[in-house]
Amino acid sequence: MKIFLAQQNYHVGNFESNTKKIIDAIASAKQQGADLVVFSELSVCGYPPRDFLYFHDFIDKCYAAVDEIKQHAQGIAVLVGGPHRNASVQGKDLFNAAYFLADGEIKQVIHKTCLPTYDVFDEDRYFEPAKEWSVVVYKGKKIAVSICEDIWNLGNNPLYTECPMDHLMSQYPDLMVNLSASPFDYTHDEDRKAAVKANVLKYKLPMFYCNGVGSQTEIVFDGTSLVFDKEANLCGQLKSFEEDLQGFILADDGSIEGGILEPASRMPDTDLNPSTLEADLNTAQIYNALVLGIRDYFSKMGFTKAILGSSGGIDSAVTLALACEALGKDNVKAILMPSEYSTAHSVDDAEQLSKNLNNPYEIIAIKNIYQSFLTELKPLFADLPFSVAEENLQSRTRGNLLMAIANKFGYILLNTSNKSELSTGYGTLYGDMAGGIAVLGDCYKLQIFALAKFINREKEIIPANIITKPPSAELRPGQKDSDSLPEYTILDKILYQYIEQAKGPDEIKQQGFDAALVDRILRMVNVNEYKRNQFCPIIRVSPKAFGVGRRVPIVGKYLS
Repeated sequence: MKIFLAQQNYHVGNFESNTKKIIDAIASAKQQGADLVVFSELSVCGYPPRDFLYFHDFIDKCYAAVDEIKQHAQGIAVLVGGPHRNASVQGKDLFNAAYFLADGEIKQVIHKTCLPTYDVFDEDRYFEPAKEWSVVVYKGKKIAVSICEDIWNLGNNPLYTECPMDHLMSQYPDLMVNLSASPFDYTHDEDRKAAVKANVLKYKLPMFYCNGVGSQTEIVFDGTSLVFDKEANLCGQLKSFEEDLQGFILADDGSIEGGILEPASRMPDTDLNPSTLEADLNTAQIYNALVLGIRDYFSKMGFTKAILGSSGGIDSAVTLALACEALGKDNVKAILMPSEYSTAHSVDDAEQLSKNLNNPYEIIAIKNIYQSFLTELKPLFADLPFSVAEENLQSRTRGNLLMAIANKFGYILLNTSNKSELSTGYGTLYGDMAGGIAVLGDCYKLQIFALAKFINREKEIIPANIITKPPSAELRPGQKDSDSLPEYTILDKILYQYIEQAKGPDEIKQQGFDAALVDRILRMVNVNEYKRNQFCPIIRVSPKAFGVGRRVPIVGKYLS
């Protein structure tokens, strides 16, 4: 049997585009002699559709897309993902389903069993879990079809009561096929391979795993679809962070023609869950995810041009380099906004960066605007000493200028805040926290240094001085980040324990960190939730990002 995996980038709710992609891939696979072509989870509507699933019209359009697609399932079978209405009066209105199409008809509908409700997932909000399980029979082969999370439960996952493959094994399947929409994070490539390998070893069946690719607001899907033979050898892997269509021939003995890419012994056996922050872990993958995240956010929103404040610091430098790669250098404008506290080398560094990237830039000094604010506020501020209020006025002046230019010329403002700053509240609401999308909001400062080095791997794009000088907001004379924050080499490690590892204060202190420092940092994280709650979407690259995947109370008392 010749099986094709169609790894595609869908746009949530864009039925015309999604359907055309699917039909074009069917035609291409058919032309190459495919027996079966497999698409990813909820492919007709895009993943995750979230509350669009409550709209009857949205579901009608999903059904219409499947009806159009099935007409092309002639001489070839198709597995495509979409919501399916629940005919029962009990349970939720929908199933997350895989449609098996052949001979121009819907031959079978397979429902997802394991509905994740953690981190960025909220499927139990919308879908009813499967209660019945049947293999798909096609061309003499019995196919065990599952959907994404179904393969993450081998009967020992406490989140679920049913293991669909255990039920399907009683029908003696010949192979497993999984339709997935599995988001990227910098540990997930290894996790995914470990999960597929575990299924193959348990059930002694080959697996064809088709994952989605592309970015949907904050969530990035990396593709990297997989084919394993029945001995758990990796025999096929589709491109990462790109659309791809590849075919594989499954022999009757469960082997895959074409040889082995990696033997089972070199495939991971367990999830990758580093107990400490590894700042340079999978930096190239993070870079590619951020570029894809920027590119898709703009293209799917209908925007082409970006603007950002270029300070001469490492965060704005990395953001600018990523944006130029994603959107093209001519479509990214940098605005340099020196104040009376900005150092000359910061302006020089920012200028040199734009010259290296060859992107347009402008210099707008904010001294006069800032002074006008101070003049108008003087009667109210009276003789109170210079404080964070005056510092933040500079940041808000810059935010106003950037948003004015963005509004005038149709740009989207890229936010340059990093995860270390967002964690501790080291940012100004309506100032440097303004933006349409946060590029680096899920990267700790140490990871941003690693990204800068990666960007400079072949030649100097980011000036060396930007990477080596002490980080500073330059809102007062001689200011450095370390005046307000612990050194990033310590701060980021403590933050990682609290946010990614979900360790409490006592557990973190037991690792040898100073007790008072741990209490101080965790308190900063919690009291600044109100700031993050007003923040723009963040491109997710870690196992635990701020945003939809981390839900804590704004007014919670824990550690405050």
